[in-house]
Amino acid sequence: MVVIQKVTKGPSAVLFPVPAVLVSSCLEGGEPNIITIAWTGVMSSEPPVIYISVRPVRHSYRLIKESGEYVINIPSANQIKMVDYCGVVTGKDVNKFKETGLTPMPGARVRAPLIAECPVNIECKVRQILPLGSHDVFISDVLAVHYSLEVLDEKGRPDINKIKPYGYCTGEYRELAERIGMYGFSIRE
Repeated sequence: MVVIQKVTKGPSAVLFPVPAVLVSSCLEGGEPNIITIAWTGVMSSEPPVIYISVRPVRHSYRLIKESGEYVINIPSANQIKMVDYCGVVTGKDVNKFKETGLTPMPGARVRAPLIAECPVNIECKVRQILPLGSHDVFISDVLAVHYSLEVLDEKGRPDINKIKPYGYCTGEYRELAERIGMYGFSIRE
């Protein structure tokens, strides 16, 4: 029998990796903003429902809460410097679109802009806000998903090798490794 030793630590949010995404938002007549979010994920596939968690003190929090909408923009690994920048500087003081050179692009269903340079953009409408402590969760319906043509394969499906998503792991950004299996492979011969 193998003995595996463990060390017990206090409770913390150590789920990893988590996606590092850029969330764009805007109030009518105002300047659009970008915030970097790592607390995001899928809540339901039918209907498609996703969430982001935002600290109420963040500038984007008010924009998202008052507008009731936002766009999750999935960046590529080569955009990591912009992603980090948008997470450490506040939109109260800086126009992040201008400072990063990112391009706001009109969405199909929401007023918040897509980030043109991101290979995937997910337009969201807030369904419910759930206060949980340090962060409030914006549970949202997916209204539209956009892909840059160059990240689709020959059948029109997203190609992860072309998108180059990455994760956030306890203060570090990490690229995803090679594929190690596919759904259902454990029961196929």
